Amino acid sequence: MSAAEAETAARMFKALGDPVRLRLFSAVASHEGGEACVCDISDVGVSQPTVSHHLKKLKEAGLLTSERRGTWVYYRVEPSVLAAMGQLLAMPSAA
Repeated sequence: MSAAEAETAARMFKALGDPVRLRLFSAVASHEGGEACVCDISDVGVSQPTVSHHLKKLKEAGLLTSERRGTWVYYRVEPSVLAAMGQLLAMPSAA
């Protein structure tokens, strides 16, 4: 794994290291149609401003994309993210 790949992976996994972010990411990834309105995934036990903060962190880490439609924001998992995570986890270690 190159230094750049390690930086990218660390940023993704750091973002998912928070339980609320992991729940939000999972909710978006498993939502019907592959995208979720913030109104459908905000029931994670924290306030709406906190949900927005965590979604922003997931976007900054490159895990989610978003699109505003009227008053609601819809989130989807960045298409290449799940495949990239799977490849990272399946990489043989250089011993």
